[in-house]
Amino acid sequence: MDFNGTWKVYSEENLEDFLKVVGVPEKVVKMRKEVKPVIVIEQKGKDFTYTMKTPAFTKVHSFSIGKETEITTLDGKKIKCIMREDDGKLIAETDKFTTVREIQGEDMVETVTAGSVTFISRSKRV
Repeated sequence: MDFNGTWKVYSEENLEDFLKVVGVPEKVVKMRKEVKPVIVIEQKGKDFTYTMKTPAFTKVHSFSIGKETEITTLDGKKIKCIMREDDGKLIAETDKFTTVREIQGEDMVETVTAGSVTFISRSKRV
């Protein structure tokens, strides 16, 4: 699994519905749906640094496979999760949502499910 690199989001499905179902304030929803973030992933074995960059903010998360970590959501809330690897996919489960990130061909695909809403983000390496 090689997630290393800089990725530019080019497609997002159900972003607004997802952000609303997880309780992100309307102001943040409006701001976020106007931009396509750049994601920088640095992977060293089981240790990762994940940086999401937009014109309005930069968020950095560091985590290790199999160890509990704290992440900050778009609306500033802190939640705990454990990242795991399964068949080349990075999976994080929280009490609000489940995220699966995988490489499909030349794309990185992130599928995030919260209740009955699924958000899909597709990125290309730049």
